[in-house]
Amino acid sequence: MSERLANPAPLGLMGFGMTTVLLNIHNAGFFGNDIMILAMGIFYGGLAQVFAGIMEFRRGNTFGTTAFTSYGLFWLSLVFIFLGARFGWFDYDPVFLGWYLFMWGVFTFYMWFASWKTNVALQFVFLSLTVLFWLLALGHWFPMPGWFTVMTGLEGIICGTSAIYLAAAEVINGSRGRTVLPVCPRG
Repeated sequence: MSERLANPAPLGLMGFGMTTVLLNIHNAGFFGNDIMILAMGIFYGGLAQVFAGIMEFRRGNTFGTTAFTSYGLFWLSLVFIFLGARFGWFDYDPVFLGWYLFMWGVFTFYMWFASWKTNVALQFVFLSLTVLFWLLALGHWFPMPGWFTVMTGLEGIICGTSAIYLAAAEVINGSRGRTVLPVCPRG
């Protein structure tokens, strides 16, 4: 008897997408760094993605395991940095935070290459996330005008929304047994 495993990717994509949208609503200047962003960063962006990565491991998917577990730990570490600074546990240098974001961009860039044989929707998520990380890094390295910060936040909202779209496509297409929301498969 074979064991059929559920697809954990929609869980990981929603955890990433919703948390990214919320944080970038803040980055675009629409709201402050509210507790909802931090809570989402811990539980949905963080823990849910780690769980999705562990489930991808069970399915034998190295790409999914690496992506979801890494980004889940990204969210947990980012919230730790925010909370540590807010409660005075430690100080951080905003310029060095730029290097933290840049390195996540490097990781995302090579994951974008790895996504080339999946589908165009996933490629867009990784490419837009690479751009987002590097824009955020630039914003920490150099003084930027207000429009740059707003533009970076809007780009992040697009990135997060693309992950939400892909999650919805995987659930809806999988439950319908046909393509309802196209993702443009490759290779």
